[in-house]
Amino acid sequence: MYKIIGADQKEYGPVTADQVRQWIAEGRADARTLVQAEGGAWKPLSTFVEFADVLRAQPSATPPAASGQVPPPPLGASPSPGLMPGSTDARQAVQGPAICLIIVGALGGVLQAINLVMHLLGWAVGSMESTGNPQIDHILEMFSGGLGVVFILIPLAMSLLIIFGGVRMMSLRSFGFCIGATVIAMLPCVSPCCCLGLPIGIWALVVLNRPEVRAAFDAVAR
Repeated sequence: MYKIIGADQKEYGPVTADQVRQWIAEGRADARTLVQAEGGAWKPLSTFVEFADVLRAQPSATPPAASGQVPPPPLGASPSPGLMPGSTDARQAVQGPAICLIIVGALGGVLQAINLVMHLLGWAVGSMESTGNPQIDHILEMFSGGLGVVFILIPLAMSLLIIFGGVRMMSLRSFGFCIGATVIAMLPCVSPCCCLGLPIGIWALVVLNRPEVRAAFDAVAR
């Protein structure tokens, strides 16, 4: 069974291979149409060897619509340029959330860098005043020293990962890494102003999980 993305950017199916062949013959699907086999990824129709013969014989004229239980996709069922893998418009679809991810990572990185400088300056000036409790003083001394630096470097490194994930998202590369960077951006301990990265991360995840966007990542990776 198969599903396809029509020219109206809607999903049609599941249908049989024979139905897909009929749509190809009618001009309702072509080599660029995004198709998903059952349990598989979204890919251009031209990558399915089982339809190679009918694609080669695809007529230029369009016969009348076929009847059937599943409504046929609109004429010219190849995806619009915005949905074609690797196209300019497909990159524009991810550009907004990708840029926002870069901004979130940059803000978080700047804040952590400032925190690191202030921490190092305070460490160099001297130890904190005693609280009167040796155990508390020991804990504060640990966090004001090398351990505190580690707790700053970790979110700083995560901020850099978010920036890199946004850059990779703009180029439709490293789908898994982009998902990971988006999830990191949603963490309150990493995102500046606590929840700034949450709505941006949700937006990015929604865009990344669109079938046509995933297909664009797969096409660039090949």
